[in-house]
Amino acid sequence: MSTFWSVWVIVIVLGTIFGCAWLLLATRKGQTNDTETENTTGHSYDGIEEYDNPLPKWWFYLYLGTCVFALGYLALYPGLGNYEGLLGWTSTNQWEAEVQEAEEKYGPIYAQFGETPIPELAQNEDAMKIGQRLFANNCSVCHGTAARGQVGFPNLTDDDWLWGGEPEQILHSIAKGRQGNMTPKGVMPNMTNEQVDQVVNYVLSFSGREKDAEAAEAGAAVFAQACTACHGADGTGMQAVGAPNLTDNIWLYGSTYEWIKETVVNGRQNQMPAQEGRLTDDQIHILAAYVYSLSN
Repeated sequence: MSTFWSVWVIVIVLGTIFGCAWLLLATRKGQTNDTETENTTGHSYDGIEEYDNPLPKWWFYLYLGTCVFALGYLALYPGLGNYEGLLGWTSTNQWEAEVQEAEEKYGPIYAQFGETPIPELAQNEDAMKIGQRLFANNCSVCHGTAARGQVGFPNLTDDDWLWGGEPEQILHSIAKGRQGNMTPKGVMPNMTNEQVDQVVNYVLSFSGREKDAEAAEAGAAVFAQACTACHGADGTGMQAVGAPNLTDNIWLYGSTYEWIKETVVNGRQNQMPAQEGRLTDDQIHILAAYVYSLSN
């Protein structure tokens, strides 16, 4: 914070506190009675007269006490511009201390679980409780609290995997992240509208939802030219590049003609952010075991 704004904050804060205290004292000094009385101030509002009574002493001293407390607090803690306070407290220091305390308390537990093979760890109830909380804090915003996914985010509870469902593959996905890229019109950028219609119908035929038999038949040649490099000749996908299986009737972006056409024409860009650096290796190991347990 610049010096100007620091001074500005100090003036505003202290001015407010002293202003409130002055207003209270000035008002009390101007009162003509120290005890409760039947005298009025002479003001009348719709026939209702205002008594000239002082504030209750407990209220008066409590209000002054809040002003004194505010000054004491601002002397000990930051709140006056760039002034750091006598205690030197900062939210960063407190957060770092809490993290250090948590690492000392839970670090040995994480380390113990981190040395356990994922299939075995997936059977450990205590570890899975930790994994569930790690998932809720770091993964549920995309995959949902029940890990069943949503449009554009895969369901982790079935046995359909874009990048593979073995422990090492899940661990890599969480630690390093994944970058999915479905290019518009595959490797055939000059695909015509008619060819788009044909290949969409052909893709629909994989799962028995053929829309136009004649178009689907013609779409086989288009698919072979534009899509097989990633999805394979039989449409079962390729986990090495994250290309989904088109024959199992499990869809990441919807299975209607319109959804598939949108994917073919405009492509898709998916990113699974890497958790390496955000979570420790042991936490990633536990999280991978939890994800593994969801479909095993």
